[in-house]
Amino acid sequence: MPRKAKTITIDGIDKKILRMLMEDARTPILEVARQVGISGAAIHQRLRKLEKAKLILGSKLIVNPEALGFGTRAFVGMYFDKAADAPTIIKLLKRVPEVLECHYTTGNWNVFLKVLCKNNDHLMQLLNTIQDITGVARTETFISLNQDIDRQVKI
Repeated sequence: MPRKAKTITIDGIDKKILRMLMEDARTPILEVARQVGISGAAIHQRLRKLEKAKLILGSKLIVNPEALGFGTRAFVGMYFDKAADAPTIIKLLKRVPEVLECHYTTGNWNVFLKVLCKNNDHLMQLLNTIQDITGVARTETFISLNQDIDRQVKI
């Protein structure tokens, strides 16, 4: 299970920097510095401080999955035979490239997955693969028709 992150305090300048880079992480540091009104070196120092405090976890390039033919996004609730099987099952799920996220949950399921497939036939094959894992009792699947909100925490 993930450890609880320490809460840190950020000032208005940090917020401006974060908002700009959350909008476009490729914004040049000198452009951020110009708009924020401090030196590029100060921006670098603040970013290092925020990275060290684990507020910034990194930056990444986002690929449009639909451009690669992945048109079916689904969520899969998984029921295990025994909760004690979870570490083994999760280890096997990490080998399945279609599984984008895996969350331990409260409620009905032991874990809840976010998966990405090319189409419904591909999803069916994936579900068979998941259901064949020893210790998986059953699954419950929800196909996403559209994603209208995709955002980060507000700074």
